[in-house]
Amino acid sequence: MQDRGLGPVPARSGRPVSQPERAPLPWARRNERSAIILILTNTEAGSAEASRLHEVAAELGPDAELAFCSSPDELEKTLDSAEGHETLIVAGGDGSLHAVANALYRRGELGERTVGLLPMGTGNDFARTLGMPLAPMEAAAALREAQPRPLDLIADNAGEITVNAVHLGVGADSTRAASHWKRLLGPVSFPVGGLIAGVAAQGYRLRVEADGEILIDTNHKVLGVGLANGRFVGGGAARLAPGAELDNGLIHLVVSRSRGFTKRAVHAVRLHRGTHPLEVDVYHREVHRVTVTGERCSASTDGELKDNVTGRTWHVLPAAWRFLVPVRPQDHTA
Repeated sequence: MQDRGLGPVPARSGRPVSQPERAPLPWARRNERSAIILILTNTEAGSAEASRLHEVAAELGPDAELAFCSSPDELEKTLDSAEGHETLIVAGGDGSLHAVANALYRRGELGERTVGLLPMGTGNDFARTLGMPLAPMEAAAALREAQPRPLDLIADNAGEITVNAVHLGVGADSTRAASHWKRLLGPVSFPVGGLIAGVAAQGYRLRVEADGEILIDTNHKVLGVGLANGRFVGGGAARLAPGAELDNGLIHLVVSRSRGFTKRAVHAVRLHRGTHPLEVDVYHREVHRVTVTGERCSASTDGELKDNVTGRTWHVLPAAWRFLVPVRPQDHTA
């Protein structure tokens, strides 16, 4: 790959690469430390993606450095070597951000770093709620003037952090179905996965308790349970929690009861529009704590799948980390 004058690309070393001279970032100048961009992928970064990251790093200026990470071990090594960097900018999607948040949580560093996001994933649902531009160069420009704000996270009793949303039931089944089509179809894989999972859905017998109140018990089948910090899921194809805010100290809980195929189809349309909370078979609450137990099902946490989940409890972590928020957020509801 052509170097573009920005130094060698460490495909698997996880070591930062310094960038050429440019005006400092306002928030980096205040902190008097530099930023580091992380790219988190399951394979080696391709030359086109690496080239684009170099261009973005040049846009951010001399405070930005690059580190390529393609495994949890490389991420840990990068965070070890980045102890002098107060600001971490994640180049990736919801899964990449999920990985960084959980790594910082395990290390006890959530409150010690400021985190930013350069949307380069397939879905970019958290970025949509944040109001970040989805084009990398536009996002880099927005990051230059972004302001750090304390935002919430969701934690569970298995020790995992959720940045955007958790699904149990058909939502997780949809994520699994979409994963088979993601490389070929990109963002279109999400509605395709939803269609496949929706047609095959049989429902799950789950008990859902929120802030001590039992909303539904195992005598009724549930189509799906969603816990949202952000508004969007499925690459913006669904507005799971249209009223969600990232800093209000609340989880948006959505429980959809199992219905026939026609009602499920109507529900899918309303989920896309964000009008599903008005349905009689949908429970929508703003809560602090949720426990789900019952028969085995899959769970999707920021797109990361877990199988054979029979019980789990989630609670909100208010103002858990500092995040760079655009001063002129884009509206992604259209």
